[in-house]
Amino acid sequence: MQANYEPYVSKEPDANGIFPYTEDEHKIWAELYQRQQAIIKDYACPEYLEALEALALPKDRVPQLKDVTARLQSLTGWGVASVPALISFGKFFNLLANKQFPAATFVRRREHMQYLQEPDIFHEVFGHCPFLTNPVFANFMEKIGKIGVDANEKDRVMLARLYWFTVEFGLMQTSKGIRCYGAGLLSSNSETVYAVESDIPERKPLVVLDALRTPYRYDIFQTVYFVINSFDDLYALLQEDLIGQIGKARELGEFPPTFPPKDDKSAFKNC
Repeated sequence: MQANYEPYVSKEPDANGIFPYTEDEHKIWAELYQRQQAIIKDYACPEYLEALEALALPKDRVPQLKDVTARLQSLTGWGVASVPALISFGKFFNLLANKQFPAATFVRRREHMQYLQEPDIFHEVFGHCPFLTNPVFANFMEKIGKIGVDANEKDRVMLARLYWFTVEFGLMQTSKGIRCYGAGLLSSNSETVYAVESDIPERKPLVVLDALRTPYRYDIFQTVYFVINSFDDLYALLQEDLIGQIGKARELGEFPPTFPPKDDKSAFKNC
């Protein structure tokens, strides 16, 4: 990874709730948006394209969270909460349970246009927030937040794994073939294509127990993706005893990893 890596720090709003962004940061957002828009038309699921249009994000400047919140509030009652890049699972699930999506407010630097190890505002708002205009998906996010609030710390870690394989890196079977719905894919110019086109990763129908037992690495292209048929599949997950499934997964143990060890530098994403 990058040598002498300087951590990112979320921005603070002024008295009017406005976050200060520089001209270069606005240009970076515009470049990221334009680059990703050219890709998602062929690789995002139709629901995402509809949701992105519904959210009506600015293409030429970094959106203000209060504007994104106002739009979401009018559609599904959701909002966006400013947070540091990384927060505890407890705080994360508590925000979701209260229909608040946690978003870091910094913009990636130009040297990290290809890959950034922390979630920046482009990932948070462009990748995640559009689907919060979709009532079925928004309801799923609220419900999984409430399950996480009631879970203990160990179970929250496992619940976050299910979130990783769905909300972050999920694929959907559509009439045009497999397409992306995970925010980690939709905000990545390279893994968006890889997840759909490459013959390297394994693509499996989403089974909760399998996802809970599957290890992953955050710093490489995923080696396993789970596929749903529609957001109704996600909502159906909530009808299962997820905490019970977590306990069963823990008893059975993890599947053998399908990725190289972390000291294998060749496996890193473009960074």
